[in-house]
Amino acid sequence: MRKLLFLCAILFSISTVHAINPDSKLDKTGTISGKVLDANLKQPLPYVNVIIKNTAGKTLTGGITLDDGSFTISKVEEGNVVVSIQYIGYKTADKNVSIGKGNYKVNLGNIFLEEEAEGLDAVTVVAEVSTIQQKVDRKVITVGKDLTTAGASASDIMNNIPSVSVDQQTGNISLRGNENVRVMVDGKLSNVPIAQLLKQIPSTSIKQIELITNPSAKYNPEGMSGIINIKLHKNTQIGFNGNFNVGVTNEVFAKFNSSIDMNYRNGKFNFYGNYGNNIGKYDNFGGIDRLDDNSRQDFKFGNDNKSHLYKVGVDFYMNDKNTISFFTNQNIFNGKGFGSTFISFDNLSQAQLFNNVSENSSGQYNLAYRHEFTDENETLDIEIDYNDFENMEVANFDFLNFGFPPNYIDNVDTKRNQTTVNVDYVKPVNEKTKIEAGLQALLFDSDIDYMSSGQTFSSDGDIISTPSTDFEYNRDIYSAYFTYGKTLEKWNYQIGVRAEQVNVTADALRIFEDNSTELIPFENDYFQIYPSAFLTYNPSEKNSYQLSFSRRVDRPGLQQVNPIREWSTPRVSSFGNSELVPQFTNSIETNYTRQLKKGSITAGVFYRIIEDNINRFVFIDRTDVTAGNAILSYDNFDNTTAYGIELSANYRPTKWWSLNASFDLYSQTQRGITEVIDNPDIQNATVDDIIRVDTEVDNVIWNLRAFNNFKATKKLSFSVFAMYRGEEKGIQFTRKPMFMLNTGMRYNFLEDNRATFSFNYSDILNTMKFEFEGSTPYPSEGAFNWESNTWNIALSYRFGGGKYQALKRKRRDNNTKSGSGGFI
Repeated sequence: MRKLLFLCAILFSISTVHAINPDSKLDKTGTISGKVLDANLKQPLPYVNVIIKNTAGKTLTGGITLDDGSFTISKVEEGNVVVSIQYIGYKTADKNVSIGKGNYKVNLGNIFLEEEAEGLDAVTVVAEVSTIQQKVDRKVITVGKDLTTAGASASDIMNNIPSVSVDQQTGNISLRGNENVRVMVDGKLSNVPIAQLLKQIPSTSIKQIELITNPSAKYNPEGMSGIINIKLHKNTQIGFNGNFNVGVTNEVFAKFNSSIDMNYRNGKFNFYGNYGNNIGKYDNFGGIDRLDDNSRQDFKFGNDNKSHLYKVGVDFYMNDKNTISFFTNQNIFNGKGFGSTFISFDNLSQAQLFNNVSENSSGQYNLAYRHEFTDENETLDIEIDYNDFENMEVANFDFLNFGFPPNYIDNVDTKRNQTTVNVDYVKPVNEKTKIEAGLQALLFDSDIDYMSSGQTFSSDGDIISTPSTDFEYNRDIYSAYFTYGKTLEKWNYQIGVRAEQVNVTADALRIFEDNSTELIPFENDYFQIYPSAFLTYNPSEKNSYQLSFSRRVDRPGLQQVNPIREWSTPRVSSFGNSELVPQFTNSIETNYTRQLKKGSITAGVFYRIIEDNINRFVFIDRTDVTAGNAILSYDNFDNTTAYGIELSANYRPTKWWSLNASFDLYSQTQRGITEVIDNPDIQNATVDDIIRVDTEVDNVIWNLRAFNNFKATKKLSFSVFAMYRGEEKGIQFTRKPMFMLNTGMRYNFLEDNRATFSFNYSDILNTMKFEFEGSTPYPSEGAFNWESNTWNIALSYRFGGGKYQALKRKRRDNNTKSGSGGFI
């Protein structure tokens, strides 16, 4: 509370100083305003650069247009100036203005920008260099050609994004050091596993990545650290247009990817279709040393994956006020896994060999309707989205030189579907006030059927392997939200509330070897209110302050509640906990953005209070205490806190050099339960020697990223990316620091630069590895490696032509959702 009062006092002081100490030259300065629109569509153009120059061409000041295309530039010195309106893909418009007696407030009215000559933009205009913009409730990274050169897929470029990290071993994504984050594509969730989904989206299909760390009440409140929304390119040009990309990545194995986007628009219809694939083998290896018994485990894992994504859709413009859109995504994945685990100790060696085959498919079907009232800013949107997913997996486990356990086979059949219905209404009360309201129903059903051959029992009747299990998990969420926003000169605020009723049922039916059964039911129904508030202060065009608050929830995921064994090695097995309850997070955040002459810088601070914290539970396998095996699961723990700071900047020191850099630091107190054996004679230890330990870890982690782009000629450019990830402490182990250095080049050729060739060399020093050390439940240290020292070559070509026509359809969640284009 002291920090909040202190911030408010600072903002009040700034306002007061401006009020009582007016600029002595105020009477010699003026204000220039106006509104920028597309010349053909007569629609507003947001984020257009407005530059004020003197007659000699020197830049004096400037700004950008708002979402409605309007701009206001204050404190323009008296005299003759040139207002230059610049926007990529459009012709620059220059206006001569004279500021002087009787003309200190100049309104240029509507300024219509014309597009560049036909054929310059086939599918979409992609900037050379990525940019970062801090908006009221999100950070928007517009993906330029420099980032698409950094990797073939969304997973490859995510580590280049401020505050975002991707675990190269598991593919899990985290935001601000926390994996409790929702990942959306064009504002929509997918049933495809996130790690798989990110590898399937070509980087060239990504337009923007939005980091929504403190979402408003308009959003589903799930995800402690917020939302990562991947916005894909939208193509609605007249006539036939397309874009083709192909690439290969290699270190140990070659991996291929390609994509093609096609679009045809004529009259009231816009048809589009997309296809993308990723095909290749992946290599991983590592080892763990147990320090208490001088044993070692060596791991060797590999995957042979093939994925194919398809999307087709149509937009129907019934008239100027009504639009209907439909699209479907289809995803097909085939994967083969293989690996070995070798254990050596006391002149004895043992091995576990395994292989698995996984096939899954998913489909998404989306129908959206938009109605604009007499005031085009008053809108009604109705959307129905259905998503299904099926996965079949067969895994074989063979044990060499093991007296126990015997070989076995796991068969897992997973089915799940999700239906989402949204109704959203936006009503501008007047020019400065807007209200939004909506309803949502989210119905989620899953069924996991697990069958294992080779079930065995210990001498006292305990089950060694998981019995055959049919696990059904259903969750229905019904919610309503309301937000109210108002602008007061240099201030604007938005307050909102979301109410949710959640009904959860879970049933685990276990079938034992003797055909006896056990039903484990679980129910959890709860009602919650989620408030949110946002305050923004803009004392000038160059300075912006934001303060926000929200309450969020982390509902346990399927992996965390599934009682079926998730994975197993000879010494460690992982299970879920069906009785997990949600954890709730109250978050407050403040940001400051400074516009510089050659870029911008953003600084932010956040603080969280986390209730019923979900974390890992590590305990000793009771079936054979002397074997030294461990079980991993999840549980709810006491409340905890987290805080962090972030700095990000994009700057262009020269015309040929641009820089994006970020620094972030997070701290969170983690609580968990581990177990140790209180007996120095491990070989004779019993269950009675096991002691449970409440563990608390104060974890501070910091990350540093820097992306440099150097333009050698108009067609040739080079890039250098460096990343450092600091040490991270956890309940089970401490991960050591990680460092990576990448370099790349890009060359544009053919008429109008329609073709692009790129080369990227990742981890050129071969320093990326997952190294760790731990003390519970057994002292150990180890490291894992993957194919990080890779080279990638890619070729893209865009074809077709036609003038750009901006599609006016639903942009749910403040321009977060895009109804079509790209994949998933």
